[in-house]
Amino acid sequence: MPLHFNALELVILLVIVLVLFGAGRVTRLGGELGAGIREFRKGLNGGDDVNAPVTPAESTTNTPSAPINDASNKPL
Repeated sequence: MPLHFNALELVILLVIVLVLFGAGRVTRLGGELGAGIREFRKGLNGGDDVNAPVTPAESTTNTPSAPINDASNKPL
């Protein structure tokens, strides 16, 4: 048997939860619940966060930062 709540019943339920636990605890529990859901999604996606900001690569060129000292660089 599915549960059907209308808006008034949800408001009454939220007021009862707020009175029982207090505003500070309810906000902390909500934040912890959100963090848990994010960790769960991250685990489902294999560690890839779809909402993570995309950062550009540091460098796309293949130039060395220092000259290489080997036999191929010596003049003939």
